[in-house]
Amino acid sequence: MSSPLADRLRPDSLYDVVGQSHILGEGAMLRRVIDSGSVPNMIFYGPSGVGKTTVARIIAQSTGKKLCRLNGTTASTADLRDVVSQRDTIDGRAGVILYLDEIQYLNKKQQQTLLEFIEDGSVTLIASTTENPYFYIYNAILSRATVFEFKPVEPCEIEKAVRRAFDILISDSSEDVNMEDEVPAHIARTCGGDVRKALNAAELCWLGARREADGRHITAQDVLEVSQRSNMRYDRDGDMHYDILSAFQKSIRGSDENAALHYLARLLDAGDLLSPCRRLLIIAAEDIGLAYPQAIAIVKACVDSAVQVGLPEAQIALSQAVILLCTAPKSNSAINAIAAAMQDLRENGPGNIPDHLRDGHYAGAAKLGHAIGYKYAHDYPGHYVRQQYLPDSLADRRYYEFGENKVEQAAKQYRDKLIENSE
Repeated sequence: MSSPLADRLRPDSLYDVVGQSHILGEGAMLRRVIDSGSVPNMIFYGPSGVGKTTVARIIAQSTGKKLCRLNGTTASTADLRDVVSQRDTIDGRAGVILYLDEIQYLNKKQQQTLLEFIEDGSVTLIASTTENPYFYIYNAILSRATVFEFKPVEPCEIEKAVRRAFDILISDSSEDVNMEDEVPAHIARTCGGDVRKALNAAELCWLGARREADGRHITAQDVLEVSQRSNMRYDRDGDMHYDILSAFQKSIRGSDENAALHYLARLLDAGDLLSPCRRLLIIAAEDIGLAYPQAIAIVKACVDSAVQVGLPEAQIALSQAVILLCTAPKSNSAINAIAAAMQDLRENGPGNIPDHLRDGHYAGAAKLGHAIGYKYAHDYPGHYVRQQYLPDSLADRRYYEFGENKVEQAAKQYRDKLIENSE
């Protein structure tokens, strides 16, 4: 039985690795480290199918060390100790490299055991993870390893690998092949930056090609049927989820409705309705705020409508909310104000509530001096009167700064006039 196409095309040298030029290109850090011949403990962080395992294997080959592979989902402490024992074998005399896939699945005790081995130099660790290592990996291991981020591969790079794959398949076949010109590029665009997924798609297109009198026929429609939704990298509990939401909010904050709609589409296409709804409500208060106070009410109406009707119709109401927020004036004065108040509270404590503001609606309150001297604002012109509201220790604090937008400046003028008339 022949091996999968992706395995047959697995690179044997760094020159053949697709993508990752930011760490593997000439002069890049990881490339210089590998060329030095002295391999440190490393953690490869990135999505599946972008070359982490391939690079680890090439490193082991280039150093002459024995490569042992374990997977964090199934590895036990005994397995880790067995890897260390490989140093005493003929193959392990030059040293042992442990390639540990999905290291985030090791529990704390297992990671501590692993720490013992890499600390005394028993093994060189090359670990990989699809999750952010700074969230999931024991700090002591992180401090003894260098993290290198592998990124989704660009379509132009993947297309080269796909064309090479079809060249091999065609050369191995005795049949004539009729393939539409856009097939390799279409596969490259729909695999979500995953080289292995692209090569698997190419192999599926080959195996499922229609056979006619003049040979095999591979069309762009075949690619569409094979790829389906594979170009969508999305995990509601993973980094990509939060990266998309972050880009979504930053695009709205930056008034780029086209980018914001793109990220909204990615969320909705993955079937995630609640995440953009929650984030839109936050954005209306955090980034638009007092520059357009009605925005939060409008967005709430759009969100309620979206949740009520569900997908796919929900996308219309959410599109309206996104465009409204992108094109609205922006102000972060509200979030800055509460952040300043919270920081002051943590640093200086709450202070005592002034006696004239304390509750006076019970027998004996007056004897305690509560509510005495309080001035009822509605009894004064403009419904305003000067008096101290903050605790004595915080009486001079100022948390809110009026924004430069038209709405807040109008409010400032109104406030200034009230103060002026009360003097």
